[in-house]
Amino acid sequence: MASEKEGTKTGIRSIAFKALKATVKGLLFYAVYFILWTFIGSFAEIVPRLQSMVETFVAVYIVLMIIGELTGGTIYQHFFNAAKALFAMFYLLLTLNGGIINLSFQNLALLIDLRLLLVIAMILSLLGLAKSVLQAVNFVSEKAEPKLL
Repeated sequence: MASEKEGTKTGIRSIAFKALKATVKGLLFYAVYFILWTFIGSFAEIVPRLQSMVETFVAVYIVLMIIGELTGGTIYQHFFNAAKALFAMFYLLLTLNGGIINLSFQNLALLIDLRLLLVIAMILSLLGLAKSVLQAVNFVSEKAEPKLL
């Protein structure tokens, strides 16, 4: 009976620690976004819908990060990390229109080619996806192997 109470206490502590860790990571990520936005906020006047695109990305990324932290120690953590990498890839691809952006400002038409930057971002996201898949394989193989005494 006493061991059941200790098991419950450690389970509650573990969940509370994971929730605290996820909250701190989410707040730190949002603080970094907030600080960086003060520097790039002036571009929001030139690029239409920039602020809404960035805020949507940050919100979904933080949610995936928090869920990944809450599911730490399970296979779902790796699924959410893979989802985070896939989301970053596809969101960048969709918002940057394949890397070529056309802007018109007053009488000026501007064509910006961001394909090299997009390729670099895709490669980094693919590395994150590969890392998540390899961590999931490692997690499953560790669970399948019998422990030696």
